[in-house]
Amino acid sequence: MRTPHCQIPIEPRSSRGMTLVEIAVAMAVLALFAAFAIPAYTDYVERARVAQARADIQDIDAKIAQFELTHPGALPDSLADIGAAGLRDPWGRPYQYLNLRDPANLINARKDRNLHPINSDYDLYSAGRDGRTVLPLTAQLSQDDVIRARNGRFVGLVRDYY
Repeated sequence: MRTPHCQIPIEPRSSRGMTLVEIAVAMAVLALFAAFAIPAYTDYVERARVAQARADIQDIDAKIAQFELTHPGALPDSLADIGAAGLRDPWGRPYQYLNLRDPANLINARKDRNLHPINSDYDLYSAGRDGRTVLPLTAQLSQDDVIRARNGRFVGLVRDYY
């Protein structure tokens, strides 16, 4: 038997490139994965920032309590008095503090849905992700704020306060 001199080599399928349809399917799978993964990741990052703000507020609260022990009956006039003046929230803005024992500050106290102050000693909060806030907690601008309320018995998001 003779073998033909002119044979066309047949390449195995695995050595060929991807077809346009295969590339389109791969891109669709990646886009679908990104559509689920990116929002989940951003939600995770936001929850971590809120947790950090809560921890910072609780730490500042403890420093203020220590200040009260060393200065009976007095609260600091600012966060600088307890060494927390440069402390910034996870969104890069300074924490807000207001001594409510000073009668001049009562008008600027954070208010609940009945427009009653949420603290009787001092307000301490972060303006949250958007950096905007207003005194009544029921306002939409205040919903992402991380607050200290009920004289420290609650620390968390405004939307979880009610």
